[in-house]
Amino acid sequence: MSTQATEDRILEVLEADAQASYAEIADRANVSKPTVRKYIRKLEDEGVIVGYSADVDPKKLSSQTIALVGIDVASERYVEATQAIKDLAEVEALYSSSGDHMLMAEVRAEDGDALGEIIADELLEIDGVTAAHPSFLQERLK
Repeated sequence: MSTQATEDRILEVLEADAQASYAEIADRANVSKPTVRKYIRKLEDEGVIVGYSADVDPKKLSSQTIALVGIDVASERYVEATQAIKDLAEVEALYSSSGDHMLMAEVRAEDGDALGEIIADELLEIDGVTAAHPSFLQERLK
């Protein structure tokens, strides 16, 4: 069995269930617990695994709105603007994109009004950010 195949099986289990124990991962990936421990440590050290998270259904949050915000940035300010966006507490996740916008941010706020304030008062005030286009998440389908 190849090293890559073992890594892929372990990652597949983790992606399906980030809370799986080493024993559960070992069972589902058909390897030993020490092997799981070794590969997870290696993948974390190499930056392949960058964190563990919980998937949240936005409809079930009573006090939060989640939006994906497409952000356009002037190319000459990309590095600085990206760092400033990453530093915002309301930005849960930030992705580079090859789609309609250079960046996609998962932003959490109390409601639509609060999201509008975050966009106007924080995102659009960052030097280099030229536009922000929110899309509210309604229901998690998968």
